[in-house]
Amino acid sequence: MKLFLYIFITFFLLASCQQNKVIKSHGISYLEGRANLIYVNKSNKNDALQLFGQPSTKGMANDKVWIYIERTLSRKSMLKLGKNYLTKNNVLVLEFNKYGILAKKDLYNKEDMKNITFAKDITENDIKKENFIYSFLSSIRQKMESKKK
Repeated sequence: MKLFLYIFITFFLLASCQQNKVIKSHGISYLEGRANLIYVNKSNKNDALQLFGQPSTKGMANDKVWIYIERTLSRKSMLKLGKNYLTKNNVLVLEFNKYGILAKKDLYNKEDMKNITFAKDITENDIKKENFIYSFLSSIRQKMESKKK
């Protein structure tokens, strides 16, 4: 009887576990499909707002570049301790001309992101160097002046 009870409890606990994958979505859903509904030199900003809503971000230099993001995370199996992995990472970049007509449309997916190369040059900050040198020399000067007294 106890064995039957243990088997029943174990079966009940395992049956109540969720079998579906947990999916966390961020941004615009079905971005690839919606991107096919907007056309270069035909669609305008109002069409983009109707299809996608407000952009996730706009261009830093001008407001003519709109960026939409779709990101989906899912959990790995219990053997992998339920770590998250990236299933979708789509970015749609829309560039409009001065009349608000779509001039350029680029869709980047997860595989395209792997091929992006970044500059390896390091930007030097001269102000920080001068501040460090100035503070270092002024501290030495203060120590020298304090020894004179």
